[in-house]
Amino acid sequence: MTDNIQADNSIKNKKDYGKLVKTLQIVAVIFMLAMTAMCVVLIKKYDISVRNIDSIRSMIQGSAAAVAVGIILFSVIKSFTLVFPFAVIFAISGIFFDSIWTALLVNFLATALSLALPYFLGRFTGKGMIDTLSRRFKNIKKLDEFAGANEFAVVACMKASGILANDLSSLIFGAMNISFKNYMIASNLGLLPLNIMYTCLGAYGDLTNPKSYLLLVPIVLFALLSSMAAKKLGARGAAKKASS
Repeated sequence: MTDNIQADNSIKNKKDYGKLVKTLQIVAVIFMLAMTAMCVVLIKKYDISVRNIDSIRSMIQGSAAAVAVGIILFSVIKSFTLVFPFAVIFAISGIFFDSIWTALLVNFLATALSLALPYFLGRFTGKGMIDTLSRRFKNIKKLDEFAGANEFAVVACMKASGILANDLSSLIFGAMNISFKNYMIASNLGLLPLNIMYTCLGAYGDLTNPKSYLLLVPIVLFALLSSMAAKKLGARGAAKKASS
């Protein structure tokens, strides 16, 4: 009897987490669609295009703080979609801030906040969240390949390689009860190269200049190296698990 009650409670909790995830995703998507619609209106109103991007930058210099807050807020909200890539935020900051150092700082703050919130949500919900997410996102099973590997290295490698969507992996690492300190340091280290490269792409890229596409070269190389490192780490973790 007790076992049946526990089983029923377990099923109920899983269903509740499924609803929670879906609700967070829907709210975040609605917010982002509203932001996108607003951007479309502004683009038409001010005739924003690649040709006049410099004039747009000069328009927002007086309200750089407001733009920074907007980008950080957008990053925090998007963290609950579980699938929206950081690269877009990094590049947008590079485009709109006159100083690349300001853009990098804003991106770093946005990254830290959007890493922490899904982590603590996962920490609060625990294993039930992992079960719920495993049913919704099949790629989570790839984490099994890293069983037995160093958790710091796994977090850094996951963030750098993008094997799992960044926000999704944050939720899982929280649910796995990984040390917050190790998680934050490893995550920021893993994302730092992407932060720098995509911010530079936004700041210095010019669609009218073919040479600008050279800025994509380090991004592609980093993706390849990260994927190779992830595969090697997975193989090492599997070997360690087999020998234990």
